[in-house]
Amino acid sequence: MSQNIDVIVNAEWLKAHFSAPNVKTVDASWFMPGSQRNGAQEWKTKRIPGAVYFDFDGEIKDQTSSLPHMLPSTDVFAENVSKLGISNSDTVVVYDSVGIFSSPRVWWMFKVMGHQNVALLDGGLPAWESVGGDIDNTPPVQPQMTEYTAFFQPERYIDRDALLAGITTNSLNVIDVRPFDRFSGGVAEPREGVRSGHMPNAVNLPFPSVMQEGFFKSSQELSQLLATVVSDALPNVTSCGSGVTACTVALASEHTIGKVIAVYDGSWTEWGGDHRLPIEVL
Repeated sequence: MSQNIDVIVNAEWLKAHFSAPNVKTVDASWFMPGSQRNGAQEWKTKRIPGAVYFDFDGEIKDQTSSLPHMLPSTDVFAENVSKLGISNSDTVVVYDSVGIFSSPRVWWMFKVMGHQNVALLDGGLPAWESVGGDIDNTPPVQPQMTEYTAFFQPERYIDRDALLAGITTNSLNVIDVRPFDRFSGGVAEPREGVRSGHMPNAVNLPFPSVMQEGFFKSSQELSQLLATVVSDALPNVTSCGSGVTACTVALASEHTIGKVIAVYDGSWTEWGGDHRLPIEVL
């Protein structure tokens, strides 16, 4: 399977290509703190056969940052992906156990690290089950290690300083995907010490609006939604609470209109927590 894969694949596609030796499934399930659910533990007892678990909130993150699940270095990413038995030439299909929540984050991590063929399983594990896909509940087997190499793609990533410069010079379009009440500053942020509001001149597209019942909306619906917030004149950036759901809208953009959007990794946890940075409320 050397041809480029679509950004999103459905469960029927995965079922048809499942036995190909270079198709690797990755469980990216993660849950908000306090949810009483653990993605890694659930993967051990219920997963697509052969799926490995991608721990972006544990081992595969920047261990030096005080912010949650920040992007690791290329070396750390490559080392951990090698342990997962994934090669650069593999077709990677990422899913999560609830439909679409955390899986776009891991799709983005592979893309920002230069992996060519990576797709998201639309509808996740529930969709796989709905087409009669097998489920493995036996103890996971350690995959055979590979030698993976990561190639950082700077156009897919933006940090605080670059974002501040872009906002100051009105040279970026920031798409905040948090719920409107958080974007507007109408409610307190869930993380202690983080201010309410949004970045100056940011626009709001709550990430659930691109989905319906655990699947992405149609390309026509997505195009209409994205047209209301995506700029043709300026580079676009997505931001959320901590860099997870921002990837959902970035993925939708690439899938629907072919436009690569950078993700602000620190997102509102970093921006709202730094009282030196400008904010707006409605």
